[in-house]
Amino acid sequence: MGISDLKGQETVIGETPFGYTMSVIGGKWKMAILYVLAAKQPVRFNEMQRQLGPVTYKVLSAQLKELEADGLVNRAEYPQIPPKVEYSLTPKGQTLLPVLEQLCEWGVQNR
Repeated sequence: MGISDLKGQETVIGETPFGYTMSVIGGKWKMAILYVLAAKQPVRFNEMQRQLGPVTYKVLSAQLKELEADGLVNRAEYPQIPPKVEYSLTPKGQTLLPVLEQLCEWGVQNR
């Protein structure tokens, strides 16, 4: 179901495929996190925080947990001292790569 299927209809956005997609990738940092993971995997927490810039520990942690709960990001924890945690895209998360590529292309064309 796309936009053309909804033309002229009254609908609740949250009940559409678009609404579901936005509930999964919506959020200030989620697309940026996916972009970082698409460019290089796996990524450790501190490395991701450095690449993203002004994101707080608390916010980045929450966004990663949400992406993990939605099945887009995999979290691998290694029992060592100091603790090591790495993040990578799941196969479901990798299905968003063509969308990210198109967003990048749009940015190049409309910058």
